[in-house]
Amino acid sequence: MGKGRLEAFSDGVIAVIITIMVLEMKVPHGTDLAALVPSIPVFLSYVLSYVYTGIYWNNHHHMLHAVQHVNGRVLWANLHLLFWLSLVPFVTGWMSENHFAAVPVALYGVVLLMAGVAYYVLARILVAQHGSDSALARALGKDYKGMASMVIYAARSGWRSGMRGSPAPCTSRSPSCGSFPTRG
Repeated sequence: MGKGRLEAFSDGVIAVIITIMVLEMKVPHGTDLAALVPSIPVFLSYVLSYVYTGIYWNNHHHMLHAVQHVNGRVLWANLHLLFWLSLVPFVTGWMSENHFAAVPVALYGVVLLMAGVAYYVLARILVAQHGSDSALARALGKDYKGMASMVIYAARSGWRSGMRGSPAPCTSRSPSCGSFPTRG
């Protein structure tokens, strides 16, 4: 079957995800700049999640551009990815409302890890469908860095549960780093 409906549906879901995140930012009641200060954690969380979501959308777009058709397995793998991405607004809100406390940050990292796993699964299913000599397979290569990125996501999600800060690293071929597709 064609890929057009899958692309349109995915674009719509990702647009709703971004919309939900921005709607979580409440308008301050004051009129001076000091009224914005309590919103800083919410804004920073939004920016981080917006960038991650935008990178997934961009990589998803490029990945689907490299394929000719989809099947039922691809549809389910894509829904799996969209499921994890749809949790980003929830964990973003929880993380920002609790000023980057350890458990919300760790769960944020787990959601990003699972989105990375889902993206990897989707990519592998598409490669299996289109062949190891396809444009997609060539663009993905062995993807050692993407796999290493998921390992680091997992390790840091647990490690960061006792610390403050960003939950995950960015490697050059990770779907969360905006480098898809590349050769090499």
